[in-house]
Amino acid sequence: MKRILIIEDDETIAAIERDYLVLNEFEVDIVGTGSEGIARGRCGNYDLILLDLMLPEMDGFTVCRILRESLDIPILMVTARQEDIDKIKGLGMGADDYITKPFSPSVLVARIKANLSQYDRLKNAGGTNQTQIQMGNILLQTDARRVFVDGAEVQLKNKEYELLLFLMSNVDVVFSKETLYERIWGYDAMGDNATVAVHINRLREKIEKNPSKPRYIQTVWGVGYRFRP
Repeated sequence: MKRILIIEDDETIAAIERDYLVLNEFEVDIVGTGSEGIARGRCGNYDLILLDLMLPEMDGFTVCRILRESLDIPILMVTARQEDIDKIKGLGMGADDYITKPFSPSVLVARIKANLSQYDRLKNAGGTNQTQIQMGNILLQTDARRVFVDGAEVQLKNKEYELLLFLMSNVDVVFSKETLYERIWGYDAMGDNATVAVHINRLREKIEKNPSKPRYIQTVWGVGYRFRP
């Protein structure tokens, strides 16, 4: 049974989320503050964390950043804010997905299942039979989930790594934002294009010598993105 940690200070919302997840055969724990969430998340052996943005004492951005230092499991950020800047900041801190309130409980469950399924598939299979992929000055070790650029290790967030692995495993193939979202996040048209764009931009900042004129991850205007070796 998959274990989920809910970090949410609104007891009513947390109870609704818990009840729907329990009905779908998840084991659920709830904490109400960021400090509790960090402590439980680090030692609780969870498969996914559902993290509210607006928490007392410590906001969800900070909690996500601290948790991501030691965890690679999916972190889904939940918030009433709808501004793109908040989505960009949350994803930049290491969140794997971003869910805006109000939302249907069934949609929440679907998003959680999809993130877990995609994480398990990529974690176990690595998306390729190769133990490493070398293209130009980029070396990707699929067995260790490590990335090196010019011999120096680059720290990638979970979804950044999965996106790079997918693109490097499909050289010169152009993928739309919608297709990348479906393949990496694991479900069809339930998020927005900003999520893909944020991860592409952050990948470029980490692996490209000149992110504004990328050599590897290229934009095909009006279509999507491709990886050029």
